[in-house]
Amino acid sequence: RRDVLTLTPWLAPIIWEGTFNSEILDSTYKPLNLTIGVTAFAIGKYTRFVGHFLESAEQHFMKGYCVNYYIFTDNPQVISSIQLQPGRTLSIIPVKKYSHWQEITMRRMEMINRHIAETSHREVNYIYCLDIDMVFHNHWGAEALGEMVAAIHPGYYKVPRSHFPYEKRSASAAFISSEEGDFYYGGAVFGGLVKNVYEFTRLCHMTILADKANGIMAAWQEESHLNRHFLTHKPSKLLSPEYIWDDTKPKPLELQLIRFSTVNK
Repeated sequence: RRDVLTLTPWLAPIIWEGTFNSEILDSTYKPLNLTIGVTAFAIGKYTRFVGHFLESAEQHFMKGYCVNYYIFTDNPQVISSIQLQPGRTLSIIPVKKYSHWQEITMRRMEMINRHIAETSHREVNYIYCLDIDMVFHNHWGAEALGEMVAAIHPGYYKVPRSHFPYEKRSASAAFISSEEGDFYYGGAVFGGLVKNVYEFTRLCHMTILADKANGIMAAWQEESHLNRHFLTHKPSKLLSPEYIWDDTKPKPLELQLIRFSTVNK
């Protein structure tokens, strides 16, 4: 690909259609008998997205690999089971109800971190944390596997850094100065080796707690803390906006394939 950026300044690959060969990757990864974890939060009215999310994942996400879905929800009884492919499991993790959506987003890092420590570190090799109000449209496979993987936000991949919605207040632990920053990453998709996601969520939770102790809520809640973390701990691989698109946006020419996108609500 000559029409898009495929390598970061620190030499991490940026994954676009046309930059990888699925057959070669599968011949490398499938013999390892990996299990891939997926976390998603279905809180309140967001339980209505679970069925479509899982059905589309079964069609497109990590086909031929073992996958464990972990759905965190405050309303387990309304989550209906769907037919999963062999080697795939669905676990429903009950969580308490929160009155404000901001509180839910601020607690997500903590809950993922605790679940990895208590359960999923024994069950999966990689874990990907995805938003539930999204669906898979095309192949998402081993090309997305990496030590620590971030996704370039679809709203900011073609704008100058000065337009990135970083946290600008220096009192916040998520602060990024106007001279800093590489990309603006979306909070709807991140993942990697389970041990690395554990450490990532632990550190993000700590900075969220530091802000809370000082009476601060970062501009974009956990996404602001995620961007701050990736400034100093560079991701080993970036997923292009193919992996985190927004259905309300027109599809630009460089997006040859939309793999995962937000439901138009």
